[in-house]
Amino acid sequence: MLPVRNWSVIAEIHLLGFQTLWPFSLLLFISFLLIYWLTISGNMIIILLVTRSRSLQSPMYLFLTQLSLSDSLMATSIIPNTLYVVMGSDATITFTGCLTQFYFFSASLALESLFLTGMSYDRYVAICNPLHYNIIMDYLFCMKFIVFSWGFSFSVILNHVLAVCNLEFCGPSVIDHYFCDLSPLLELSCSDTFIVEVEVTLLVIPMALFQFLLVIVSYSYIIFTILRIPSVVGRQKAFSTCSSHLTLVSMYYGTLLCTYLVPTRGQSLNASKVLSLLYTVVISCINPIVYSLRNKDIKEAFYKCNFLMR
Repeated sequence: MLPVRNWSVIAEIHLLGFQTLWPFSLLLFISFLLIYWLTISGNMIIILLVTRSRSLQSPMYLFLTQLSLSDSLMATSIIPNTLYVVMGSDATITFTGCLTQFYFFSASLALESLFLTGMSYDRYVAICNPLHYNIIMDYLFCMKFIVFSWGFSFSVILNHVLAVCNLEFCGPSVIDHYFCDLSPLLELSCSDTFIVEVEVTLLVIPMALFQFLLVIVSYSYIIFTILRIPSVVGRQKAFSTCSSHLTLVSMYYGTLLCTYLVPTRGQSLNASKVLSLLYTVVISCINPIVYSLRNKDIKEAFYKCNFLMR
């Protein structure tokens, strides 16, 4: 564990948020509040349905509950403080609170990637190797993957946070963003941040790249296998089992790639904030909606649950 020094002379950080949209602050507040309500309620409904419905007791939906938990964690780490930033003309957050927000946001981002990768592997085995599905995707394997994902994500991000804590911060204590991300935090440091940036790059980029390539390879095999099915009805049924997940993966990695591949120099700060909103707030809200509207098993379980509650 890295030794933590008396590292900061910054007590509070000013978050500028969406200054150019200040006339629409009330509308933004209502929008974020609605998104947060939809995110939490939608994900909790999915967790409840999977927990109570026997027809949803499969690895795919077990991973889905974990994805819902990570989405809820993501939204909770970002949106409540964003509501304060949107409505406050002088919104501040303590430095400790800023690091805490960065920790939980980054951990939930890592969890999201791992569970989307696990779900893509599940669909690959189900479609490309169905005879061995129950052997490969057994309960013990799924639980090991879930425990590993949570432990790995939080321990790796904790190491990054401790590395940031070992820097010295002397201002300016202003972040032109709506939440505490790594790059804005490092800009406040008066220490040499090169080693921290290299450590993050050497770990995060290969990990994210490996997961993205694994998802691409999995769905390449899935699509190739589906196209070889002679029956049109069979192809449609196979596509329906993975179309929702493919939609979410495309949106998630698409926004991440747009965020981190677009050069920061010459890029509008507002454009950067909008891109960040897509994968920190919007995707977490869309996930339960997509699975509810495009997943037949979820809809059937929901109707049965409503019928039993009457």
